[in-house]
Amino acid sequence: MLAGAFAAGAVGWTLSEYALHRWVGHDPKSKTDFADEHRQHHAQRFYFAPTAKKARYAVPLIAGAFGLASLAARARGAAFVAGFAVTYVSYEALHRRLHTHGPKGAVGRFLRRHHFAHHFKAPQHNHGVTSPVWDVVFGTLRDPGVIRVPEKLAMRWLVDPATGDARAEYAHDYVIHHPAKRRDKGAAGESSSEA
Repeated sequence: MLAGAFAAGAVGWTLSEYALHRWVGHDPKSKTDFADEHRQHHAQRFYFAPTAKKARYAVPLIAGAFGLASLAARARGAAFVAGFAVTYVSYEALHRRLHTHGPKGAVGRFLRRHHFAHHFKAPQHNHGVTSPVWDVVFGTLRDPGVIRVPEKLAMRWLVDPATGDARAEYAHDYVIHHPAKRRDKGAAGESSSEA
């Protein structure tokens, strides 16, 4: 029974993650701190909301939920909140790692492609970070295809420092978009056609 309550709490976090991301983080009318922080996360290369800021919201919420759940449903309620909290903390670590470290294995590759398709290709799709399940349920799952990453937003693990392009091991999944290179090629083409 307690394991089931813990698992239900974990599933509860994944639904909350999806809902916050889709209906708060990507709602242009949202004036919440979360929406502001999320917009910065999409616009700046390595921006994550400060942990202390997140803790100011998460700790009292989880502590309050833990207290209420313990009173209402005793051990099962506490297990539910524990599952929710553990999955939330795991989400925070996983999300940061997606941005800072390259994939190791098929799951890591899938999660990064799913998430970076959301960042760089279709922000209205692939809202789940820890799981694509709610994207399937709500019809927002999309195949990432080849993901075009703007040069100024490219993750360090993705970029070959010698060429500035995607490292060979990631080149089948990602292309780095270099606006300056495109302009240079266009200018070179114009000058050669004038000759």
